[in-house]
Amino acid sequence: MSTLKNILMAGLLTVAPAAAWAEEAPVPFAAPKDSAIPKTEQGELILLGKRLMSETKRLLPDNVGAQMNCTSCHLSGAKLAVGSPLVGTANAFPQYNPRAGREVTLTERINGCFLRSMNGKPLKPESQEMKAMLAYTEWLATALPKGATKIQGKGIGLVKLDKTLVANPENGKRIYGQQCAMCHGDNGEGMKDAQGEILFPPLWGDESFNIGAGMARTYTAAAFVLNNMPVGHGMNSVLGQGGAMTQQEAVDVAEYFSHQPRPDFPAKVNDWPKDPKPKDARY
Repeated sequence: MSTLKNILMAGLLTVAPAAAWAEEAPVPFAAPKDSAIPKTEQGELILLGKRLMSETKRLLPDNVGAQMNCTSCHLSGAKLAVGSPLVGTANAFPQYNPRAGREVTLTERINGCFLRSMNGKPLKPESQEMKAMLAYTEWLATALPKGATKIQGKGIGLVKLDKTLVANPENGKRIYGQQCAMCHGDNGEGMKDAQGEILFPPLWGDESFNIGAGMARTYTAAAFVLNNMPVGHGMNSVLGQGGAMTQQEAVDVAEYFSHQPRPDFPAKVNDWPKDPKPKDARY
């Protein structure tokens, strides 16, 4: 009898189930179709949440200070792989947030976006609008296996960004003029349609996200740019996005636009109370 078998029979060693040994494997990315929204009262709430994602500034003017919608960062209704999707996000909350130094709820995370990325004010947790945004986010997980948190294409990039790259903002300015200004404006002012609706968000200035937003950080912005910008230049992805820049170019242009003047975030003094501050934090 082998030594290992003797040890097991003596009860000196226990064997955990195989699932406990192996890290959870990512599941294929899958977003539900809008046609799957139920024709019920809950379905109406989900539809309102969907509208609030794409018409945030117009429908919630008292809560949005920037000229931004949720879909300015969460592309295609937050249903696009590597486009900062919210598919499966509801399954991961509550979760520990290093910036807050504690566990946060999904409601708190959404309001964090209103405060930072929208440079605005939080929704009341009990409001119909918050309930709708939660309902839509929860519905986005319905095409996945129950409880799945690791999903292929979840986040802002398929390619892991090399954070050892040193940014060259002067080169970033040149790239911005060539690749970004057509949509986001020569001075980062963004673009609106004839009715005044946001087409492309401002990347700096008084109407952009504030200094506390994730996109104000070089490497966060670079990962998004690398995989998602500019849109409409190719045929290999849903929006024809990504793949137009090298990692170095993405870091350079992200450094350039993220460090342009933008609104302050006074509550930044409370960030990262326990954990190390990321090296690209603006404060």
